[in-house]
Amino acid sequence: MVICSPTATGKTRLAIELAEAVGGEIVNADSLQVYRYLNIGTAKPTREERARVPHHLIDVVDPDEEFNVAIYAGQARAVIDRLADAGKPVFVVGGTGLYIRALLQGMIETPPVDENIRNYYKGLRDRFGRQYIYGLLEQRDPQAARRINVNDSVRVIRALEVLDQSGQSIVEMQRNHLFADCPYDVCKIGLAVERAELKERIAFRSAKMMEAGLIEEVRGLLAQGYSPDIKPLQSLGYKQVVDFIHGINDRERTLDLVVRETWRYAKRQMTWFLADKTIRWFTPDQYQAIQKTVESFLNIKISIRTNEPVQ
Repeated sequence: MVICSPTATGKTRLAIELAEAVGGEIVNADSLQVYRYLNIGTAKPTREERARVPHHLIDVVDPDEEFNVAIYAGQARAVIDRLADAGKPVFVVGGTGLYIRALLQGMIETPPVDENIRNYYKGLRDRFGRQYIYGLLEQRDPQAARRINVNDSVRVIRALEVLDQSGQSIVEMQRNHLFADCPYDVCKIGLAVERAELKERIAFRSAKMMEAGLIEEVRGLLAQGYSPDIKPLQSLGYKQVVDFIHGINDRERTLDLVVRETWRYAKRQMTWFLADKTIRWFTPDQYQAIQKTVESFLNIKISIRTNEPVQ
């Protein structure tokens, strides 16, 4: 089973209810929950939730360690194979569409890294900033730029590398890739929330993260010696709090920015997932319909503990 939809739609709670009901286990598909110490800003499942159902690929690397889609796909497939051998139902849960696609359908063959090209763009980034190299990508490959966050310099540089080496957009390579390498029988469930409600959920959850200590979490990471420039601390929510700590914005403005950027991210996620016609969409309160879908796929009778809407 795959449960995938935009942020703040209730994937975690639904997955735990389902996995607990069938004795299954959860494989994380969120690109930030793999990092240790990033708990509040990633909406990581709590210790209590992880005690109810075993979770995999959470807290597997330190914030300054390399982790990417290829590493994820390899590790996730190994976990799934192990669980399948043990007869455990597997629930892949998260909102990182690229991770899910790579896990289920294989990796795109792009040119190998040329360190000279990579170092050239890294030098431009270090000298002129992330916005500068993003501007280069906008000029040279606008379709790739539309899919990449301006602050994600790793992906920006990779897109520029691919363009330099192949003369082809990385987006075109993705479109031409058949994604035929799928070793699994899969049922995908998505949670559909109306845009106005999703905005409210995002605002509510962002405020709760701030109240729960997101600022203190980031201060702790910086106190451990982690650079504010590492990829996880340049990600959604964390970058805005780093700027707050450095005195760039006040607390109210910081929360506004977190909400705004999270909403923009959610819209990109919606675009990605809606393009996948194999996802079966449900509203968060359609427990009976979701339950029947899971029962049919797993060929097992289940009973979900609660009938309350997923928050």
